[in-house]
Amino acid sequence: MLFTAGDVADHLGGKVLGDRTMPLTGFQAADRARSGDLTFAENRTFFERAEQSAASAIIVDKNFTSERKVLIRVSSARLAFAKVVPLFYPEPGPPTGVHPSATISDKAEVHPEACIGAHVIISDGAKIGARTVLHGNNYVDEGCEIGEDCSIFHNVTLYPRTVLGNRVRIHAGTIIGSDGFGYVQEAGQHLKVPQIGNVVIEDDAEIGANVTIDRGALGPTHVGKGTKIDNLVQIGHNVSTGENCLVVAQAGIAGSTKLGNNVTLAGQVGLAGHLRIGNNVTIAAQSGVMRDISDDQKWFGTPAQPDKQMKRQLLALQKLPELLRRYNRFEKFAKPRLLTPEEITEAKAKAVSKEQKTGGNK
Repeated sequence: MLFTAGDVADHLGGKVLGDRTMPLTGFQAADRARSGDLTFAENRTFFERAEQSAASAIIVDKNFTSERKVLIRVSSARLAFAKVVPLFYPEPGPPTGVHPSATISDKAEVHPEACIGAHVIISDGAKIGARTVLHGNNYVDEGCEIGEDCSIFHNVTLYPRTVLGNRVRIHAGTIIGSDGFGYVQEAGQHLKVPQIGNVVIEDDAEIGANVTIDRGALGPTHVGKGTKIDNLVQIGHNVSTGENCLVVAQAGIAGSTKLGNNVTLAGQVGLAGHLRIGNNVTIAAQSGVMRDISDDQKWFGTPAQPDKQMKRQLLALQKLPELLRRYNRFEKFAKPRLLTPEEITEAKAKAVSKEQKTGGNK
């Protein structure tokens, strides 16, 4: 699509430095840009690369100037990047219609504007909202409710009574509502605890590929509005996330743990069960959290601790080899040593000889 630098600046709420009428036909990274392309630069290094590229204009958020390129100055270049790419490359509108291979229960409600792809199965009592797309090979079990403008990609399974809000995206291979992992022992055997809850996912959430979210034992497992869950994440039964959380790849949350709003769990974070994580908490990658965390904190490590405390411990560990060497040297000279029998005999002989020479006088 064709826009001018002025069009882009107006869309982003930015300011053009240079020719507002400069035509722009696409958006690319600097090393791939061609004439007519727009690119962006977050720092001096990227700006120098962009200025040497074939791009016609650069989005910046610093006080850069250029005699070679048109600049579009904004408050955040990365945020502008997220907003401007859909301008040049808009997603196609949702398809409509029902594929002939789909199996839809007579007791299900499918909006006429929804799209049901190949080999989709929709069970009794399920409800599918307007402009929602089930791309193919999806299984929507009894009593599921899917809101409007959702995208359910291939091979997603929704267990009974799963509830999705509006504009929810679930990527391929994800399982929503499988049994929670709950057992009690009886006579040395594991007796399964029935899991009769469900999963509720609120508006504007996005679930990555190959994610598993277990249904609650009694009440729901809950994913808050605007929360984004990366690929290969495990969320246990009765977990609840607040709004706008980020859960990054390979993280795992054990049962009944509650997350506040705006919590970030970096890659491979593990949370034990029945914890309370406050609002605006960030937990660094590969951390193992064993206890509650209050609001506005940053933790990392295994077991996880407040970041400043953990950093001091890591710095101390780096000094440990040298401290051990110094201790060993000190111990070698300071520790008293028992004399051998030979050394005792020799010492006695020296004392007798000295006494004989002095005639016994001190």
